Amino acid sequence: MEVILIRHTSVDVPPGVCYGQTDVPLKPTFEAEAAVTAENLKTYLPFDHVYTSPLTRCVRLAAYCGYPDAEREERIMEINFGDWEMKPFEQNEDPRLQEWYADYMNVAATGGESFTMQYRRVGQFLDELRKKPYARVAIFAHGGVLICAQLYVGILKAEEAFDALTPYGGIVHIHLDKE
Repeated sequence: MEVILIRHTSVDVPPGVCYGQTDVPLKPTFEAEAAVTAENLKTYLPFDHVYTSPLTRCVRLAAYCGYPDAEREERIMEINFGDWEMKPFEQNEDPRLQEWYADYMNVAATGGESFTMQYRRVGQFLDELRKKPYARVAIFAHGGVLICAQLYVGILKAEEAFDALTPYGGIVHIHLDKE
């Protein structure tokens, strides 16, 4: 099965602010960015099914690209940063932040989740997707989800994951073996 993962366009959030699962606005450049993404997506058409994170930054891009009825899937939401959502990392005084910096794979944000927890939920979704009768699927999601999917299929190794963050509006093409 071919899976085309599309990262949402640029968010209108100051640099260094932890936004995770917060439903944040997109930059005023959305239309121009989305037009480029939609054009790049034409290479992969058609899709048997389209999924999107329920956060508006993904839903809006899916709709712009012609999929206003894309299936909403909560397991492909960005990592949940819990109490850290919408706080600048530099102003976060939670002592757990240093633990998270040292081991973000396993340490959960206070009131949120760790990268491993996010990977498990994305992996569970991909496990189920492998059983579906589709040949080509589009998924409108987030940077962390695209990293998880690439780890899942073995394109990335954990230690290089965050050096491979897909740019806003970028597309990643993976293959899932059918079960």
